[in-house]
Amino acid sequence: MKAICVLKGSGEVTGTVNLEQAEDGSVTVKGCITGLTPGKHGFHVHAYGDNTNGCISAGPHYNPFNKKHGGPDDVERHVGDLGNVVADNSGKAKFEIKDKMLSLSGELSIIGRTLVIHEKEDDLGKGGDEESTRTGNAGGRLACGVIGIANA
Repeated sequence: MKAICVLKGSGEVTGTVNLEQAEDGSVTVKGCITGLTPGKHGFHVHAYGDNTNGCISAGPHYNPFNKKHGGPDDVERHVGDLGNVVADNSGKAKFEIKDKMLSLSGELSIIGRTLVIHEKEDDLGKGGDEESTRTGNAGGRLACGVIGIANA
């Protein structure tokens, strides 16, 4: 199964992300985001596919198991915790993430939820404060988009 997400925000940050679920269940998240400041930016699946109030109405990170925030390789993490993407000096982040917790089908499908790119680096829950265990201190939401079913 394939899905797509077009990221837009109030500034110049835009991007397109393609998602594909393999036979082993893992999901590959591959994309390019432009208009970023150079460096790491938190990247997450948020709970709701609601962008009526911009990216803020997408709600918190997608967390159906009520875990603390973590990195993509951690046991203790939200399903939506995808870590960071890295923008080069021109502000472009090209990335490919393979994740075993995401799903494009079934009860825990992320279709219809929102992908969000954040202004700051995600500390992966290791920042030593309460906000770190909720959001990774990734800061404001630069751009977002609802994950939709793609034409296979």
